[in-house]
Amino acid sequence: MILKIVFYPDPVLRKVGAPVNEVTEEIRDLSSNMLETMYDANGVGLAAQQVGEAIQLAIVDVSYNPECISYLRVNGENKTLEEISPLIFINPELELIGRKDTEVEGCLSFPDLQGDITRPFEVKAKVTTLDGEKLVIETDGLLARAIQHETDHLLGKLFIDRMSSAKKMASKRILKEMQAAFKG
Repeated sequence: MILKIVFYPDPVLRKVGAPVNEVTEEIRDLSSNMLETMYDANGVGLAAQQVGEAIQLAIVDVSYNPECISYLRVNGENKTLEEISPLIFINPELELIGRKDTEVEGCLSFPDLQGDITRPFEVKAKVTTLDGEKLVIETDGLLARAIQHETDHLLGKLFIDRMSSAKKMASKRILKEMQAAFKG
């Protein structure tokens, strides 16, 4: 089932997600619906907050573009994007690695806004799957960026928080329009 995507400035987007301590049938249903919602919206990631649930659950799938990374290791073994996609995870812990990189990001909760966002190019993510499997994912490129973006959501942080002051000023009109349209 396709869920309604929550738009800025809905307060749920600023909520730190509660840890998922038990994967229930409701969590599995939510993740399945989130996956369908993300694909329907042509997104590469979706966090539970973006569908109104303040929990530590997110989805990432960049497998449409296998060249978007230069490496991917899962628990120390080389993997392909197809082998891990879609990546549905709970309770992530990130270690940000190496140089920073600036790329254009968008967000399904900000449909009319994109901006240059600087993030570490590589990440080491400790995540748990819905089956309880603990994964240590080491990667770079778009997958690293998407994992960081969705983890930010789980912590109540938005990509506009990472924009430069100049870009925030340039985006002020769009953000004000979104705030005026919000019916909370």
